Amino acid sequence: MKHKVQTAMKTLFVLPGLLLGAGALHAQTPVQAPAESEYYSITPFATPAETALEVSSVELLPGLKVAVGTRRGEVWVVDGAYEADVSKARFQRFAEGQHEVMGLAWKDGYLYATNRYEVLRMKDEDGDGRADLFETVCDKWGVSGDYHEYTFSSRFDKAGDLWVVLCLTGSFSSKTDFRGWAVRIKPDGSLVPTCSGIRSPGGIGFDADGAVFYTDNQGPWHGSCTLQHLVPGSFQGHPGGFAWYDNAPNMGPRPVEPNDESRMVTERARIKELVPPAVYMAHGKVGNSSSFIVCDTSGGKFGPFQKQLFVADQSHSNISRVYLEEVNGVKQGVVFPFLKGFKSGLIGGRMNEEGQIFAGGSDRGWGAKGGQPYDFERVQWTGKVPFEVHEMRARPDGFELAFTEKVDAASAADLKNYSMREFTYIYQSKYGSPEVDEVTPKITSATLGADGKTVRIKVEPLTKGHIHELHLDGVRSAAGLPVLHPVGYYTLNEIPTK
Repeated sequence: MKHKVQTAMKTLFVLPGLLLGAGALHAQTPVQAPAESEYYSITPFATPAETALEVSSVELLPGLKVAVGTRRGEVWVVDGAYEADVSKARFQRFAEGQHEVMGLAWKDGYLYATNRYEVLRMKDEDGDGRADLFETVCDKWGVSGDYHEYTFSSRFDKAGDLWVVLCLTGSFSSKTDFRGWAVRIKPDGSLVPTCSGIRSPGGIGFDADGAVFYTDNQGPWHGSCTLQHLVPGSFQGHPGGFAWYDNAPNMGPRPVEPNDESRMVTERARIKELVPPAVYMAHGKVGNSSSFIVCDTSGGKFGPFQKQLFVADQSHSNISRVYLEEVNGVKQGVVFPFLKGFKSGLIGGRMNEEGQIFAGGSDRGWGAKGGQPYDFERVQWTGKVPFEVHEMRARPDGFELAFTEKVDAASAADLKNYSMREFTYIYQSKYGSPEVDEVTPKITSATLGADGKTVRIKVEPLTKGHIHELHLDGVRSAAGLPVLHPVGYYTLNEIPTK
């Protein structure tokens, strides 16, 4: 017999057999369907009326201030952004007149800004709150005027370098120096070509260990948006910028051309420099236009996801969560939905040590689900832990799922509560790709670990190079709650041997 439990948002059916054991929910106890807002809040700022604050980059400054760069070439400083009441935040224009500020980094009293054609550094020498010293640090890449030539940069890495990812000219080709490349800007201003194969980046950042990742967007040679590991000397997938190997002797000879209408896993065997996407941000499901990357290094102030990555999407006005691991020397992992409901298309973002994400963007030229032309908002953890898959780890015969809370034993063992499909994308010169080569594997067992929070599922078969889409709609916590986001997309570049 099924007991019907009414909730504010939907009806949960709770089987009595699922709710036995210490700490379990009794069948007659009402269970509220979870909502994202119970766990993470989104707070909008009232932005200055005299500008369209189309946020494209964010950096943290001394004195609990926040710098915001915009698509309109301005830099603003926000005072009071950390406070509980953001209505009291004060905005002051720090600089203007640049061309799309898509990277900000603070170092030694200077604010470094990356726009389409240069990295420059700025300083307020007279203390009036506006920059009055401007110095070009590096402008050794090309710009043709094509609308597509966006330029994103990181904060400083451990060696003191800035990483810059340079969008192609249009979607297909590179008309001027190092378009379609990742480069490093050394402290002396010199440019070091570092990776080829970039198409249309949307953001760049570091994981907790300092490894560098960027997001690329669906288009030629990219069947979906991706999160990619920038390994020095690597080829990231799009051959449009191969001509610049002639200007990059440190990189060695250019890679062989990828075969058209192939598969990433096939071309990896041919092209030794090719690094596959660490995660495919499943197109139309996770998002359509991946953008900024932040890593949770707040030490638990942002909830239970320490050291995981959070990746925004401009089109879907959302943030997704990524867990990464390394298998056979290659980065790979899983993406889960995390938080939706932002007011515009997210482009720039940054997390502070207090576990707050400052995020913003615009919808100009692309459109976004948020519905407003631009936004600047703050995300905070409410202190309540959601029931989620915390980590999804590849195993030789399946996956190991670690949850944030203890799992109800009966629901964990019931194979009807799991389903999976596997697919990939065509690696091709045409724009985008449908999902292809679908496999429907069988989940043959699900075993709850002694800790009560880990479930080992066996999957037949696993398919190297495929995205493994896992659904867990029937799994419940020991308290009877469903998984807040019961779908994940694991990119299986490598199958572990043990």
